[in-house]
Amino acid sequence: MKYQTYLIDLDGTMYRGKDKIPEAKIFIDNLIDSGAEYYFLTNNTTKTPQQVADNLVNNHQITAHIDQIITPSLATAAYIQNMFDDDMENHSAYVIGEYGLKSAVFGTGIKLNEVNPDIVIVGLDYDVTYHKFELATLAIKRGAFFIGTNADTNLPNERGLVPGAGSVISLVETSTQQKAHYIGKPERDMIDFAAKAKGFDPKEAVMVGDNYNTDIKAGINANVDTLWVNTGVSTHEDIDNAPIKPTHQVESLDQWDV
Repeated sequence: MKYQTYLIDLDGTMYRGKDKIPEAKIFIDNLIDSGAEYYFLTNNTTKTPQQVADNLVNNHQITAHIDQIITPSLATAAYIQNMFDDDMENHSAYVIGEYGLKSAVFGTGIKLNEVNPDIVIVGLDYDVTYHKFELATLAIKRGAFFIGTNADTNLPNERGLVPGAGSVISLVETSTQQKAHYIGKPERDMIDFAAKAKGFDPKEAVMVGDNYNTDIKAGINANVDTLWVNTGVSTHEDIDNAPIKPTHQVESLDQWDV
């Protein structure tokens, strides 16, 4: 089947940390030659869309533009804007996360509040501390709405599988005895946000990724076809044991016939 739109994961699909995946560039070049549109759907909230695009271009020689980058940070910002029907400056949030998340959230106009915010948003934070967990826990216990950017327990990079945002969020879930409302993959929010923001038809799209529990499940949850590639987190055994199989499977993306 020929797809009009490709929704493509990054870590484990386009690259592994600082390490290149040579077949990824071939795949993107083939998409460009075919005229298909493509967007990168990453669960990484630590970088801004511009930083994500720059990394693809400068470090991996993969053609990418800022308007092709979809992050949970952007989807979270849109989500909280839809929560309120008045000025965002009338509301407040506390955020555990890096600049990519904070810039998107506070770019909405919502105010920072460490004591009694309306919302607590938790994502990957490379400098997370007990004090940050304490503030988040107490605020949620006081009634703040709890948002988690994404449930990734691990991230594939050049060193192996390191802790992801889900590991940080799970600590807050444990300390509050509350489940977060997740925005990123595998929730369908990311794909729904991308379709609305970019104007593509999900029925003519395919979700491409290495991680069954995030990328492939996101496609399944959004009723979008999926393409699993064996270059990252999930293994053939994982796929064999999955109750719902990916629509397509390849060992590397250069094998895919665009």
